[in-house]
Amino acid sequence: MSSPAVVAAKAYLASVDLSSYDPEQSRLMEERCILVDENDNAIGAVDKKTCHLMENINKGLLHRAFSAFVFRPSDGKLLLQQRASEKITFPDMWTNTCCSHPLDDFEEEKVEKAQLGVRVAASRKLEHELGIPKNQTPIDEFQYLTRIHYLAPSNGMWGEHEVDYILFLTADVTVTPNVNEIRDYKYVSKGELQAMFDDPSNSFTPWFKLIARDFLFGWWDELHKRKDGQGRVVAKSLAGVVDGSKVFKMV
Repeated sequence: MSSPAVVAAKAYLASVDLSSYDPEQSRLMEERCILVDENDNAIGAVDKKTCHLMENINKGLLHRAFSAFVFRPSDGKLLLQQRASEKITFPDMWTNTCCSHPLDDFEEEKVEKAQLGVRVAASRKLEHELGIPKNQTPIDEFQYLTRIHYLAPSNGMWGEHEVDYILFLTADVTVTPNVNEIRDYKYVSKGELQAMFDDPSNSFTPWFKLIARDFLFGWWDELHKRKDGQGRVVAKSLAGVVDGSKVFKMV
């Protein structure tokens, strides 16, 4: 019996006119995401717009994504971004450093071995969104932790349904934000992030809230426990801290 994701990938998919949205964000919706089944097996590709319409998500359409978390080595603070008002999905919400998709448009981003594709995509999007030079985010320095499968509406029309790879990186980075992508950014400690969550005036992306609820704070503690000889946090120290072979279903 085919999974809902496989059935949806073969079905007639709804589309929508983007002419009323920001032109650059509309253009980016033409990029092609990698469709997957519930076990993260690649089963095709379709444009980002199609992937993010709730009408298609409700049929089971599922795609591959990543969430990158960049920590400052000296103090272990996490770099957050606030999504720009121009964003079509989840505008103005605070989230982790960078969240996006490996694309079917780039052969290297389709490579699954050692999570190469999502690592390459993470380095590319950190540069695109935050202006961080790629030489500050070498792909072999990302620590892959695990994957989560979640579904979250953005508004009546748009949403997310992803198998999301969680990547940690510890690096000193130069941030030059792309204002079409990012409204604001800041470094926060664990306590400062908790205070942001407790403040009702802040809104957060659903995947970030799920990752924080179930994983982030524990892994953050482990980062600090495993500092190197110079007292710096090192993402690579978290290798093996969680079973990366699984896809965790989040609700």
